[in-house]
Amino acid sequence: MAAPIITTQGLGKTFKRQKAVDGLSLTIQTGELFGLVGPDGAGKTTTLRLLAGLLDISEGSATIAGHDLARQSEAVKPLVGYMAQRFSLYADLSVRENLSFFADLYDVPEGVRAERTQRLLRFAQLTEFQERRAAHLSGGMQKKLALACTLIHQPDILLLDEPTTGVDPISRREFWRLLTDLHLGGTTIVVSTPYMDEAERCQRVGLMYAGRLVLCDTPEAIPKQVSGDLIELLPDNWRRAHELLQAMPGVLEIQSYGDVLRVFLDSADKRLASVEQGLQKAGIGYHGLRRAEPRMEEAFISLIQKMED
Repeated sequence: MAAPIITTQGLGKTFKRQKAVDGLSLTIQTGELFGLVGPDGAGKTTTLRLLAGLLDISEGSATIAGHDLARQSEAVKPLVGYMAQRFSLYADLSVRENLSFFADLYDVPEGVRAERTQRLLRFAQLTEFQERRAAHLSGGMQKKLALACTLIHQPDILLLDEPTTGVDPISRREFWRLLTDLHLGGTTIVVSTPYMDEAERCQRVGLMYAGRLVLCDTPEAIPKQVSGDLIELLPDNWRRAHELLQAMPGVLEIQSYGDVLRVFLDSADKRLASVEQGLQKAGIGYHGLRRAEPRMEEAFISLIQKMED
């Protein structure tokens, strides 16, 4: 097996007295599509900025493509493309001028710039908009331009910090089509995302909480780590149903998704009939009471709730 392209051992970053990243040990393989999820303040952004060489390491170590990040950060930077949550496009420059600026920034040789620019314009579907100012692009098109600028120096590794936040669902899907093409082409991608449907596209996902990596596995394996059996229902009176179920024996946890309650039981075989009887006795109408398979989102919420208790 090829050596991993990213390895961290006890990686940490402290701002004054606050540990933003705490003892992060992680291995990412060459060509892997890896997702980072977690609540605000979990340390995702700081982790990506550390891997990009934009922050000094407070403790531990990180190796990027065989280079020690602390001692060889200049050797690492050409290998990495980092796209921040608010990527700094230049609003008064055109699409083409923005690409040219980032080519200058990354010292892209003159001999390959024209061909690479045209290829990235086609890749991002921006060829017909290349003379339009960045300020006049839609949010989705700005994200695609930001990705193209990040790719202008052909990095081996992409570090993307919530790249689709704030864009419409169609633009989000289109952006992920571009990422999938890059992944299939062999680029290693580490992406933080607040969207579970995006995390499920990754080969492995890491859950961060309070600066620590608390779980790392495949999207298929993560839901299996939740205790109990899951049922769901749509009650006519959400609040009364929630209070009733919370007090019932065998109920391990309740999660709400809009008006739908998803309830973890110690045993669906033993408890489902008593749940139905309890709702009926209390005069609470409901629809769609059924068993369900836990999703990655439920697993993460359950783990975070346990850590916050």
